[in-house]
Amino acid sequence: MIAGRLAHPLPVSVVYAGVSNGWAQWIAWVLAQEGCPVGQMRWSPLSRLPDVPALQTFFAQPGRVLLVLDDWYLRFDTDRNKEWAQVLYEVMPRLHDRVGAVTVTTRALPDEAVSLGAVTLRGVGPEEARRRVLAKVGLAPRLPYTRQERGPRYPEDPPAVTNAPRRNPRFTGREDLLNEVHDLLNSGNGRGCRVLLHGPPGVGKSQAAAEYARRFAGEYDLIWWVPAATKASAREGFAGLAREVGLGEGDQLTGQIEAVQAALERDEPGRWLIIFDGAEDVDGIEALLPSGHGQVLITAQTGRWSECGAHLRELPPFDRDESVAFARRRAPRLTESQAAELAAVLGDLPLVIDQSAAWIDAHPVADITDYVRTLGTAGPAGDAAERAARPTADVPPAHRQVWARTLAALAERSPAVHELLVLLTFFSPDMLPVRLLRLARPSDLPPHLAALVSEHGSWDTVLLTISDLTSMRVEFATDARQDSTSVVSLRVHRSFRDFIRDGLAPDTVREYAAAAARVLVAADPDEPGSPRNWHRYAEILPHLEPSGALESDDDDVRRMLLNCIDYLRVRGEYQDGWTLARRVLKRWRGTFEPTERRVLAVAHQEARMLRGLGRYEEAEQADRAVLTLFAEAGIEHGIALLRAQDGLGATLMARGRYDEARALYEQAARNAADWLDERYVPQTLQIRTNLALAMGMQGHYEESCTVHREVYDRRVGLLGSQARRTLQSGYYTARMLRLLGRLSEARSLQAYNVHLLRRTLDRAHRQTLLAEHNLALCLRRDGELEQARQTLRYARKRLVVLSGTDHPDVLMVSLDYAMLLRVLGERTKARGLAVTSAQAYADRLGELHPHAIGARNNSALLLLDDGEAEAARRLAEESTRQMEDAIGRGHVWTMGCAMNCAAALAAVGDVEAAERLGRDALARAVTAVGPDHVLAANLRAGLAQDLRTLRRGEEADALEQQALRTLVASRGADHQQTLYMRSGQRPYWDFEPQPT
Repeated sequence: MIAGRLAHPLPVSVVYAGVSNGWAQWIAWVLAQEGCPVGQMRWSPLSRLPDVPALQTFFAQPGRVLLVLDDWYLRFDTDRNKEWAQVLYEVMPRLHDRVGAVTVTTRALPDEAVSLGAVTLRGVGPEEARRRVLAKVGLAPRLPYTRQERGPRYPEDPPAVTNAPRRNPRFTGREDLLNEVHDLLNSGNGRGCRVLLHGPPGVGKSQAAAEYARRFAGEYDLIWWVPAATKASAREGFAGLAREVGLGEGDQLTGQIEAVQAALERDEPGRWLIIFDGAEDVDGIEALLPSGHGQVLITAQTGRWSECGAHLRELPPFDRDESVAFARRRAPRLTESQAAELAAVLGDLPLVIDQSAAWIDAHPVADITDYVRTLGTAGPAGDAAERAARPTADVPPAHRQVWARTLAALAERSPAVHELLVLLTFFSPDMLPVRLLRLARPSDLPPHLAALVSEHGSWDTVLLTISDLTSMRVEFATDARQDSTSVVSLRVHRSFRDFIRDGLAPDTVREYAAAAARVLVAADPDEPGSPRNWHRYAEILPHLEPSGALESDDDDVRRMLLNCIDYLRVRGEYQDGWTLARRVLKRWRGTFEPTERRVLAVAHQEARMLRGLGRYEEAEQADRAVLTLFAEAGIEHGIALLRAQDGLGATLMARGRYDEARALYEQAARNAADWLDERYVPQTLQIRTNLALAMGMQGHYEESCTVHREVYDRRVGLLGSQARRTLQSGYYTARMLRLLGRLSEARSLQAYNVHLLRRTLDRAHRQTLLAEHNLALCLRRDGELEQARQTLRYARKRLVVLSGTDHPDVLMVSLDYAMLLRVLGERTKARGLAVTSAQAYADRLGELHPHAIGARNNSALLLLDDGEAEAARRLAEESTRQMEDAIGRGHVWTMGCAMNCAAALAAVGDVEAAERLGRDALARAVTAVGPDHVLAANLRAGLAQDLRTLRRGEEADALEQQALRTLVASRGADHQQTLYMRSGQRPYWDFEPQPT
């Protein structure tokens, strides 16, 4: 073909094997961009061989033909492909002016391919590759190369975000299936689609999904592979996408998961494909599935995913041609007839065909016919026979014999490699912990393996040997510091792993379980609260059960288990944390004394997990049960008892029982002062901090502020002004100053506190965001509404990413943001967010929790704004009554609710009831917070309005003037709150939840 510009380009038929789909789609797009009509013909290397006349008929069609040559095309050294080569050799010379070829393989071209005049498209870049494609069909580029937004990506340019497994060069067949999956995933008419690839063990579900991701990568901007063998691994894997798409890190997985789902739903990463591999736990993993216009591919044995809207596509064993081709790629010395016999004996199951062909390839002098006959009849001899005879659930005898031969040969040829394989079976088969093994000390491992620790390269050699002989899938990563590539993960099939474990003697099981547990201990960073260690704990967790760590009495292992439980708490994985804590606690209470240090530690964690789950009644029972143990054992002092009292106090606070919590914290604070010496000053200060928080929850702002200030000053002297605990005390002090109405002091301290937090922790840190939230409330009270909006909106957005939408911190900020939007006149958004927050509080804490009640009282204000006075009155009266019942008539929250209720009563014309309620609330407020507090001033102003309506103008004027004098003295004559009161608008009170 001669390059040039044709006025009307002739049609081009692109002929390719399925493995080159990405190249074929890109080539077709390049031709179409030049106005060339394009047809595509997918060719299967395993399809029936056409005769020469049939090929000549195909090539005689109008236009030109462009062959895309890949590794399959170039395997002209095997029987069937030799026939292809001969046919092409006969046909091509006659059609050489109409047929061109490009090659997308890095292998050297055999003579048959050279005769086609193929040019390579690999390693030349998209501009040159396009030029070469066009030249092969007689065209030249008109414009510089630019990829359109929706066009296929150049095949050597991977998606912007991908963690898909590397290509498996031995992947064989499945052509029709992969195209059917592609059609199903794209059958949503622009809407998202889900497909389940299901089938029995060993059939190659994961390999097919990985090949799909590779083959159709050009159609996606993001491909994310989620190891989903357990709910925990699926959540961790899915949340890991947050960092890759620029959503940042979060301390709790729920927030990251929700942020990723929201981004995918908005299609922010572009065209996306999420693959959940091995997802058997439908109930646990379903909530992770994203919505949007993207696609979800799931692999599993279960078909239950159809209940979640997934299209089912069953993956059967290979058909015979696929089995033969696969076996011969694995063991080239197999003839077609021998490969067919082997496939028949093994039921065409890819896993065992791979393993048996690997054995054949590793034993070049072994008699293949005898080997195949043995699999189908009597079985192997010696130890292998004994192992193969042991029953393994759902595993056919021939498969057991393949495995027995593999293990016997490995043990004979390389004992150290065999030992490592056995050790690997004491970890989760879904992701063997290669990184953790590299951290092991020589003393942690069995003797033959100890030498591996000190030789970096020997690990890879041994692991690759295991991978090659046992068909374990291996992945590599590059270590930038050492400029080297190493094995980082292996996967072993569960049934093969179970077969190995079933063949071990009890003493061997104990020995290797202990070694596996020691490997996990060596990998434990011993600091679960630090974000830099979270990936390590995520790696350790799946291996706790298979390693036997949960049954270990070793003190180091027990410490590691406690660290894993604490990691789950820090990450907000309360359900998994509670399950693990519960299991560990049951085991330890049956072995150790109930007041033993580590038993108490895990009991404390159990209660914390229950609090995190919102199961407060059970959490209180767990906390009280621990205190009962202390009482029964006669333990009346010590840090463990203080921790137990502190835990119960936190539960009582969460349940809204602030008086009980304060009493408990006061007792703990007295005990700490009596029992603990100077070494425990930090613990003593934390107990006093909790006491101050309880005082604040009671509405005793002055007392709370005094204690917080005392702790703050002590921490500055003890820890320094930039220590995390010191900064926390600064935030609490500023919050109380604001609630006391000392706005100037509060704003100054909070602004300085935020400055230090940003510098020492980071702007996106939770503590910084909560401090910015308080600063925003200071700004709002100072009338700087737009700056308050920007600060609060940012804090809320980042907190959602950190923790999820229903976390208490997020609900607190969301409710305050809603009330700020109300002031800014955005009433529709404000009402929606306020109602949503109120319901979330009710769902999480209960309908009668003070925070849920207060949030509903806020909603009454928004109903009043929208003219729904009667609905506002009903809700305000109900919430005021409920708040009185929950925390008493003397609490400032009850008086605030009464202020809003009086406004609603006045709005429906019941001014006398409004006056009575307002007067009563004012008297209580003066007692609770003093006559000069802003709450008392606003109650006076509201009462004055009602009195004026009742024609009691003299008293009204006096109350209004007193209220104005209070605001002028504390805020100034031109302050926004003073001007609002002068305007005659009705005063109101915003319920502001407090952090616990």
